[in-house]
Amino acid sequence: MHDIWNPWHGCRKCSEGCENCYMYYLDRMRDKSGGDIYRTKAGFSYPLSRNKNGTYKIRSGEQLRVCMTSDFFLEEADEWRDEVWSIIHSRPDVVFFLLTKRPERVRKCLPYDWGDGWENVFFNVTCENQKRADERIPILLSLPFRHKGIMCAPFIGEISIRKYLASGQIGQVVCGGENYDGSRPCDFDWVRSLRRECEEYDVTFCFIETGTNFIKDGRTYHIPDKTMQSRQAFRSGMNYEGKPIRFVLCDTWGNPIPENELYVPHYRENCEECGSRLICNGCSDCGKCGNK
Repeated sequence: MHDIWNPWHGCRKCSEGCENCYMYYLDRMRDKSGGDIYRTKAGFSYPLSRNKNGTYKIRSGEQLRVCMTSDFFLEEADEWRDEVWSIIHSRPDVVFFLLTKRPERVRKCLPYDWGDGWENVFFNVTCENQKRADERIPILLSLPFRHKGIMCAPFIGEISIRKYLASGQIGQVVCGGENYDGSRPCDFDWVRSLRRECEEYDVTFCFIETGTNFIKDGRTYHIPDKTMQSRQAFRSGMNYEGKPIRFVLCDTWGNPIPENELYVPHYRENCEECGSRLICNGCSDCGKCGNK
């Protein structure tokens, strides 16, 4: 996917949400081990890659999700992170979505010139259940980031975050069920409750997928197809667009880029009922789906 940047791969399981890790499952299907941590080769400098005409492949205004097959603040990646921070700093025109289950490590891993945060970094913590929400969100709120969000995935237990939303620091909440081996059920009542809290504070809420085992009105549905999961999540009507997150993106000289010069996501017919569309970077025009 054009909106994912994995400068390293592999991870160490650290909490309940890791038990059935999708990355471990997919690596196992390739006869690999998800516990093998390594710096990627071709992908490490992806945000700096250019087209034949010299322009960046990742355009101004796009958003890149970082380390989706690892954790950005993984201890084993400490030796590579400074170089990645340098790449992020060199592209102030691109939004970098960081996600971690290790917020306790963040403060000591920030660049020396971080200050109160970089405008192009969107920092998120994973909260798979109430225990982890109460453990990680207070740390999230204490850290110097200008843009913050919460990822409730895999969503394996009811969560209330109302008291954290009241801080006014959270810009987005995403939730989704679990997939692949041993998928634990996601209950639609949990989704509805979380959505109500986000609407109360006008925070964008996105229900991206049901997960393989989905409970609605006391009945359990088995939905192994991820496209159907996404479609069913969209059809539930749970997505809510709250107050916008304003990223002030700049060129390399520090001048703000006018909004009309930034990338605008576009979509195809098969995107119309995608649960992730509200927060998606749009179509990459790769042609693989075969749809218009």
